[in-house]
Amino acid sequence: MQYKEKSAIPYIEAAYSTFTATEKEVAKYFLKGTVPEDFSLKSIAVELAVSEATLVRFAKKCGFKGFREFIYQYEKSLVANKPTENITESSLQVLDAYQDLLTKSYSLINEEQICRIAVMISEASKVFVGGIGSSGYAAREMAYRFMRIGLSIEAFDDFDMMRMIAVFRKPDDLVVGLSLSGNRDVMLDYLRLSRERGAKTILITCNQYDYHNNICDEIVLVPSLIHLNHGNLISPQFPLLVMIDILYATYMRYNRDEKQRLHDETLRAIETGTITE
Repeated sequence: MQYKEKSAIPYIEAAYSTFTATEKEVAKYFLKGTVPEDFSLKSIAVELAVSEATLVRFAKKCGFKGFREFIYQYEKSLVANKPTENITESSLQVLDAYQDLLTKSYSLINEEQICRIAVMISEASKVFVGGIGSSGYAAREMAYRFMRIGLSIEAFDDFDMMRMIAVFRKPDDLVVGLSLSGNRDVMLDYLRLSRERGAKTILITCNQYDYHNNICDEIVLVPSLIHLNHGNLISPQFPLLVMIDILYATYMRYNRDEKQRLHDETLRAIETGTITE
């Protein structure tokens, strides 16, 4: 699979909760994949009956320098290749949904950030990862994956336990929160209290809010299923699992031989019940 152009769509989705009512109407226009007759700022402003300033603010909220950069990226990502094989409509819907999700994941990846987080994981005395509901399943998967290569990591999916764990954090700890919505009080408390105790904090989420900057050292965006065609066909934790795999792959690049040895050793221990000295 090759990815040539990054899509502007996931950036609109990530910023959607911060838009004004007028900006949300602009967002809906682009989320539908509308192809304007004229891509100029003036023409689209007239078509949507909004001011040019509104379009510029909208583009900046999406993380672009201005409307010109946004519309360039949007135009580049309009054309998508769809499979044409003779398969059932239901199968095609699932495959299309996963393809769109992976394309959006590619668009959101910040390689420098991923490398920073891999270093944070390597330098942490202990890693604590928490999530509620489907995010809790992803938290346990993350702990299981990294535990097998020697990382000291624990996962939590209980409200009270997450708050208690946060209280006892130390400056050399790393605390990771998985939350698709990004606004659950228990998750915000978990990150805020941990950071107040000096721990480094990371939030992996679909939605970015300004107040996240006050409680997180890193905010990692993953695609939202809400605006995805047939997104309800995909397990909600899938975007989180994709990001966990990306972090795992990057983390494995550091001291790879030793981590591979630990992984193989845990595999032998599971399969045979013996541990090699």
